[in-house]
Amino acid sequence: MPYVSLNPATNRVLGSYVSWDSHRLADALARAAAAQKEWAQRSFAERAAVLREVAIHLRLARDRYAELITREMGKLLREARAEVEKCATACEYYAQHGALFLQDEPVETDAAKSYVTYAPLGVVLAIMPWNFPFWQVFRAAAPALMAGNAVVLKHASNVPQCALTLETVFRDGGVPEGVFTTLMIEAGDVADAIASHHVQAVTLTGSEEAGRRVATVAGQHLKKCVLELGGSDPFIVLADADLDFTVEQAVASRFLNCGQSCIAAKRFIVVPEIADEFVARLKNRVEALVVGDPMDEATHIAPMARLDLRETLHRQVTDSIAQGAVPVTGCAPLVREGVYYAPSILDHVTARCRAYHEELFGPVATIIRAAGEEEALAIANETRFGLGASIWSRDTARAEAAARRIEAGSVFINGMVKSDPRLPFGGVKASGFGRELSYHGIREFVNVKTVWSRPVRARART
Repeated sequence: MPYVSLNPATNRVLGSYVSWDSHRLADALARAAAAQKEWAQRSFAERAAVLREVAIHLRLARDRYAELITREMGKLLREARAEVEKCATACEYYAQHGALFLQDEPVETDAAKSYVTYAPLGVVLAIMPWNFPFWQVFRAAAPALMAGNAVVLKHASNVPQCALTLETVFRDGGVPEGVFTTLMIEAGDVADAIASHHVQAVTLTGSEEAGRRVATVAGQHLKKCVLELGGSDPFIVLADADLDFTVEQAVASRFLNCGQSCIAAKRFIVVPEIADEFVARLKNRVEALVVGDPMDEATHIAPMARLDLRETLHRQVTDSIAQGAVPVTGCAPLVREGVYYAPSILDHVTARCRAYHEELFGPVATIIRAAGEEEALAIANETRFGLGASIWSRDTARAEAAARRIEAGSVFINGMVKSDPRLPFGGVKASGFGRELSYHGIREFVNVKTVWSRPVRARART
């Protein structure tokens, strides 16, 4: 079955690509394993120099790569440019700090010398999604490569051009052949890749369902894995929030990438004192958003990535309305060329509604009205997800105290949740386990090895 690349702004096919058979997969994994052994022998300084070259190449070709991202998955061109730039930043970050993060750590014990050292695991299989087709790959690959691993990529089936281009990006930046490889395989072949003796670890960013499948196979074969799964991030607005700023950030956080982001704000939990005003202001801002061609700089809302995604979102919206949610604006597909959905708001979402419990992966904001601050925090935790969260208040000390009570991998106060190479990124509960980025991320796919040494005394000669 071929990979098909389709432009969601026009519904036109851009190209199709034949999937690999099992023999080609096995050969690619064997070549990756052989290349990794040579790559691991290079010094940190040599690997850092290659990552810096990759960053330079990304910036020089930024506009070309951004146009490819926009054509293939539909996001705004300016968002695609920012994505490419962020990939370059991640390469530079690990080029600068990777050796420090993985330097030997001496430990005082009963030995004459003992220390912890960090060695690469080998080949890491990266299973990546379509919504940030460059960034998701780089945030996994940059630290893995700096640590001395090789990376083999199974990308989402609707972004094959991005997947193949990524291999070229690394190759043009000086990464040796086989150290980064795109695998053009079907979803059904992923289990075989995980099971291969050439693969030592797996990292996945994707749905909860995909995470369960991958974790099951990885567990059966005793392979280390990191999972970054879905999220239904709470955006908690307290009574003393600066509403002008908060509403502006609410729109940016919910509608960035057409709402197709794991860490987008999805559940807007508001207290009674400001609920009506918040919703009114949000409605005004959302209705002013311009839907259109993602290549046009005047556009705010791009198409969704696929028709099936739009259909799923609309079923969630219509079911929630039937269950008591109140449509404020939008809440329907747009009748026009391309996979567009109106920027939308659902108010009075309660525990009876699908939108209360499920992740809505598209341009729909759900408003949940809490009885007060304590209930707002309880609602924030009343979810199986735990990726990110944000709290909006002028009293930052109070907000920090509340942040400690939120069950999530990250909590931002008066700021949008985002991934940053300097900070660990990941979730708890059904949002996955393990961490990417920061020194935590680079240490996920290394062998944390203890070395203990005591000199042997020379025996007296007789």
